[in-house]
Amino acid sequence: MKSKKAPTLNQRIRSDIESRILSGEWQPGYRIPFEHELMEQYRCSRMTVNKVLTTLAESGMIERRRRAGSFVARQPPHLEQVALEIPDIAVAVANRGHRYEFELLEHELRRAKAAVAEEVQLVGSGYLLAMRCLHLADGKPLALERRLINPDAVPETLDVDFSVHPPGSWLLQNVSWTRGEHRISAVAATEAEAALLKVPVGTACLVIDRQTWRGEQPITWVRQKFLGDAYDLIARFAPGNR
Repeated sequence: MKSKKAPTLNQRIRSDIESRILSGEWQPGYRIPFEHELMEQYRCSRMTVNKVLTTLAESGMIERRRRAGSFVARQPPHLEQVALEIPDIAVAVANRGHRYEFELLEHELRRAKAAVAEEVQLVGSGYLLAMRCLHLADGKPLALERRLINPDAVPETLDVDFSVHPPGSWLLQNVSWTRGEHRISAVAATEAEAALLKVPVGTACLVIDRQTWRGEQPITWVRQKFLGDAYDLIARFAPGNR
């Protein structure tokens, strides 16, 4: 098992600022400390601070105004609200009293394929981290996962040993996000999928496609295929809630 690398100073400064914004401590319109104040706080160069603020501005989390400073961005009115929670499969399985396991089937850093829409939407023509995983409960297959990660948004993923850490669990525990989208459908297992899931070809599967963003910067896209008789999708609501 690889030892987890300590975050770089850039990553620590960015994480600290993001945490204050996402927790609500720094509200939209709040002026972020000036560059010289951050330099003093973190004992670093202006170049380091400027690089972090530029990255946050590019992701849509802050606005930089000439001679005025940097401010928490005001959220545009068209932002969508996530109607479903993003589950940590490992935690969900364990909470139901089952033994969770997973297998990393594929892992590669490569350029996006121009013919694959979700890859282009995530990174354009740039590089992405592509993985396939098999989730198991009590030793039995539960779901297949195909995941794409934007390494420009989360560069630390390049140092993570995803044969040890389930990608979804690691992202939920370490990466902040501001917006998500779910698409739900039902499909029949193909021959290759049925072989991995150890079920007959054509077995019904529940499919969840999900993408998350930090500001306007895409973080990850994932397609999870659950065995239809092993997963329930529940939405709780009350009268008058909009």
